[in-house]
Amino acid sequence: MSRKYGPVATPHVFVFDAERKLRFVGRVDDGENPAKATTHDARNAIEAVLAGKPVPVETTKVFGCSVKWSDKRAWVKEGYEKWAQEPVTLETIDEAGVKALAKNEGGKKLRMINVWATWCGPCVIEFPDLVSIHRIYRGRDFEVVTVNADDPGKREKALEFLKTQQASTRNYAFDKGDPYALIEAVDPKWQGALPHTIVVAPGGEVIYRSEAAFDTLKLRKAIVGWLGRYYHSVSGGK
Repeated sequence: MSRKYGPVATPHVFVFDAERKLRFVGRVDDGENPAKATTHDARNAIEAVLAGKPVPVETTKVFGCSVKWSDKRAWVKEGYEKWAQEPVTLETIDEAGVKALAKNEGGKKLRMINVWATWCGPCVIEFPDLVSIHRIYRGRDFEVVTVNADDPGKREKALEFLKTQQASTRNYAFDKGDPYALIEAVDPKWQGALPHTIVVAPGGEVIYRSEAAFDTLKLRKAIVGWLGRYYHSVSGGK
């Protein structure tokens, strides 16, 4: 049924009137950035149909990612299998190293830092979303770094958890049993509740901060707001 409509890319808009007659097929607008669009084809079509008037432009081309049909399930399965085979490591990091991560100086990537612990319920619950965000944006100028706040003697337990999550992110374990030193090193504005997440642009600007579990939608909006909607061939975010 979906193929009958003829969608080729996302987004691809189809506007029908009350009699289910197809009145418009095409793009949302003519701009990569919605704020800079000059022609709002889909909106114009909807308003014309509601007003009982002819649609000014009935068909346009579209530009976007190709539609992924269900017959690509084998490709998806292969992707998950490859992710599952990626190595998962947990390196020790000191206070100076954590401060350097939080400053994000000299790099070109947007950096998400998540501080977590195995004994922290919200940390464990949100971790699959963290891994998903890593997989979605890893091909762009973006990286995920996790910092484990467990007691240094629980390092193996933390590593085992990361392996169950297939967390092939950059993972560190803080080498001190001093949570207050970790707080100051990561983010002086952090009051201490776990999990704690910050997204740091190159140069150290924090563009997103969440104490306790992050809001996945708000987090992804912050990431895309810096990276832009489309993949770019050069580094530098916007």
